[in-house]
Amino acid sequence: MIKSVLCAVDISEGDGDTPVLRQAVRLADLDGAQLDVITVLPDYGEGMVSGFFSPTHHDEAMRKATQALRDLTAAILSKERDASVRHIVASGRAYEAILKTARKAGTDLIVIGAHKPDFKDYLLGPNSARVVRHSDCSVFVVRQ
Repeated sequence: MIKSVLCAVDISEGDGDTPVLRQAVRLADLDGAQLDVITVLPDYGEGMVSGFFSPTHHDEAMRKATQALRDLTAAILSKERDASVRHIVASGRAYEAILKTARKAGTDLIVIGAHKPDFKDYLLGPNSARVVRHSDCSVFVVRQ
């Protein structure tokens, strides 16, 4: 029995992850599981790159991402269903943040989207492949 589902979406894709979120809701509802929805921002706060951003850039980006994530789930889910969703915005490498959040939350199932791989994905590995490879729980990949 699944008690917790973590759905990973990329808010920079707009509503491109709608099928991923809908599938996650269906799977969570089958067992009455808690649904968590996560999006991950790149971490610009460290290293040489941080000097190009204002000191408040990260906080502002997190605030905007949180609102975008809430807007996305509100547009897809009913008001009642969205009220029970935990909205999570993390920063860092996407696959690492997803795996860390899943472990911390005791997630039983991760739902993540995958696109047709580009040539660069064969060299670097897409986030969904890394999540599948390194996850401690089951992963449901939604092909788009």
